[in-house]
Amino acid sequence: MDDFDRFFCAAYGRPSDGFAPFDYQRRLATEAWPDLLAVPTGMGKTAAVVLAWLWKRGWRQGGRRERPDGGTPRRLVLCLPMRVLVGQSQRQIEEWLRNLGVAGQPGEGRVSVHMLMGGSEDIATANWAEHPEEDMVLIGTQDMLLSRALMRGYGMSRYQWPIHFAWLHNDAFWVFDEVQAMGPALPTSVQLEAFRRSMPLAASSRSLWVSATLNRDWLTTVDLDAGGLALHELSESERQSAPVKARREAVKALQPAAARLGSSVKAEVSRYLQALADEVLRAHRPGETTLVIVNTVERAQALYRLLGEPPSRSVRHRADTGAERLLVHARFRGPDRQAREAVLGTPPTSAGRIVVATQAIEAGVDFTSSVLFTELAPWASLVQRFGRCNRYGECNDRGGARVFWIDVADDAARPYEAARIAPARARLLALDSASPVVLPPVDEAAPLHPVIRRKDFVELFNTDADLAGFDIDIAPYVRDLDEADVMVFWRAFQRDPNERPEAAPARDELCRVGLGDARELLRRVDPVHAWTWDPLVARWQPLARQARIRPGQTVLLHAEAGGYRADLGFAVDEKQPVPAMPAAADARGGEAYGEDPRSLLATEVALARHLGDCEREARLLCAALPSAHAEAVVQAARRHDVGKSHEAMDNMLRDAHEQGTGRVLGEGPWAKAGRIDGRRCVRPRYWVQREGHREERPGFRHELASALAWLAANGHARDGRTDLVAYLIAAHHGKVRMSLRALPVEAEAPNGRLFARGVWDGDTLPAVTFEDGETVPAQTLRLGLMRLGEGEQGPSWTTRVRGLLAAIGPFELAWLEALVRIADWRASRKEQQ
Repeated sequence: MDDFDRFFCAAYGRPSDGFAPFDYQRRLATEAWPDLLAVPTGMGKTAAVVLAWLWKRGWRQGGRRERPDGGTPRRLVLCLPMRVLVGQSQRQIEEWLRNLGVAGQPGEGRVSVHMLMGGSEDIATANWAEHPEEDMVLIGTQDMLLSRALMRGYGMSRYQWPIHFAWLHNDAFWVFDEVQAMGPALPTSVQLEAFRRSMPLAASSRSLWVSATLNRDWLTTVDLDAGGLALHELSESERQSAPVKARREAVKALQPAAARLGSSVKAEVSRYLQALADEVLRAHRPGETTLVIVNTVERAQALYRLLGEPPSRSVRHRADTGAERLLVHARFRGPDRQAREAVLGTPPTSAGRIVVATQAIEAGVDFTSSVLFTELAPWASLVQRFGRCNRYGECNDRGGARVFWIDVADDAARPYEAARIAPARARLLALDSASPVVLPPVDEAAPLHPVIRRKDFVELFNTDADLAGFDIDIAPYVRDLDEADVMVFWRAFQRDPNERPEAAPARDELCRVGLGDARELLRRVDPVHAWTWDPLVARWQPLARQARIRPGQTVLLHAEAGGYRADLGFAVDEKQPVPAMPAAADARGGEAYGEDPRSLLATEVALARHLGDCEREARLLCAALPSAHAEAVVQAARRHDVGKSHEAMDNMLRDAHEQGTGRVLGEGPWAKAGRIDGRRCVRPRYWVQREGHREERPGFRHELASALAWLAANGHARDGRTDLVAYLIAAHHGKVRMSLRALPVEAEAPNGRLFARGVWDGDTLPAVTFEDGETVPAQTLRLGLMRLGEGEQGPSWTTRVRGLLAAIGPFELAWLEALVRIADWRASRKEQQ
């Protein structure tokens, strides 16, 4: 324990004399992991979990000194309810790692930290995913992380969903912070843990639910009984210690505010906000921080504006306060959000600071105030909000802090249900203190939310959109539909963003917008001002053509559409042009189905060499991450690009090489061709020469040809290993997985021949010779397994893959799929280096 104390102090950069962890933090590091962590606000829960994880993974000052604990997975996944928390958490964790001397980047064998927040960084796949054998911390909101865990990752390329799914379910330690704010994501998190406990994993994973207002009953679902979950909390002696008592007994006088929201009628809301602004300014203390939490972004923005207006006749001293104003909610672009986070971390000026916020600030933010106003909310949320006032007992020696609760009429309760705030109102009427030690426990019944079942979860393994182009909607399992988001970004493009192709958005460009607000803005703007990327045809498409806008979708808006102001964030009524931010260098909106960007690199690479390199990388990965199916992974890596010898692929590579380099590609077969200038946006074209004319093969997938060649040579075996290797070969780009069908972009094959993904039944694949001399003979590719049922090639492709899914399970199958892809990426990267 003394060693851990020194480790803990070193992480904070503090001397051990007079600074030490709480006892619960020591026990978390030295005892078996619990399932639940219930500790009051201001007690360092994030530090407790992160530093205990590092300790159990064997990290000490300067490096790894001990063997990792077998029950502690190598990826720590911090799942937070609100985006405003993510940057603060990342900066704090990075500081701890630097102080300990163990911080690093992927590939350096140290500990790295990554935000999974959408944008071009995720479209390109930040290189954390290329190093699954290293320890790392992944941070994101429940939308971003759980959508990935459900194989429908928001704000990222659909073709990389399986990789994130694999790494987030295997060898992953999920930490769900402030569970009372998770909504439907809470039962989803419990169900995912139940599925991981009942289905095979490639490496063990676990979950930890953390909150100051933890109600165990909320974690019981149809597939997991929370009664058996182990709880970690403060001991009785710890509760009586001076540092803990200062926090638990922090003085917070509680009283109702004079302002009251009597209804949702526009005039009443305006009257209420004016009265609240006056009351806030009267209560504000110079040199200190006043926090006002309201339940909607619209009211927060309106109140923020009022606080900056000239004084009303009833409050003559308003102009004299001079207090700095700050607006905090989840609807800001990256730089504006980061600016607010930076201000929150600084002391107020001599005139003080007034922070107007939404629920975004109620959970997990390391922030305190001396005066708090809060609108009525469910009891668990109110307890969290009270924790943002006199958080550390810092006001105790100057009379304590003041908390004002604002009554809200039932018809103005949104986003909450009136039935959920009524019990909180009754409790507040009986209290005159918000000190943690006197607050009643959170014992309200769990809200009703959709619960994902095992069958539905397994169906999500199929990443193909349906025939209408839609995906299974996971939004009800991630966030309340009233709070569901889309992501928008603004650019100053010409009338059609495809004329000079707009790049995919960088993370800082993205602004999260409520689904309802997005629809309202789109109804107001010119239809040619809103676009969304279609990966199938590789073009921006007018959003007006979409049947609906869906949660998690990314929308490109013209700067003239308005809807944003730097100090307000997203605001439907703002009509001024939005300043566009610098775009990423990549001139593509995102990877398209028919593209093969990892085959068009700076330097050409012979096919035989690449196959050998990929096999070697697969063996190294399987040595670091052992699997019972390691030989299938290695065999798939060895054969994964055999289909690049197909004439359609060979012609594409030769054309691209000549366009990109001005040189003719020599005798092949080739795995990689010279780079195409991305800003010219030259699209790859696949074609074959037939009877003196050129047949286009749009959407050609070489990995399907590779898998069919494997089955042609080995299909007689009719065993699970043969099917597994075939699947791993086909899936190594994430574009051919559970189903085989022709796509709308394809040209129909003549004479009724079967065709799918640019491959035609009867195509011939030339012989391929490996570096070690083995030769795969020429093969005729057959597509009979497109058909349902048993045929001359045996079971259909879908039957084979579903058999694998039943035998191996989605978690381990995705893991094996990801290993082959990472081996391919690593081989390509090293070849280019």
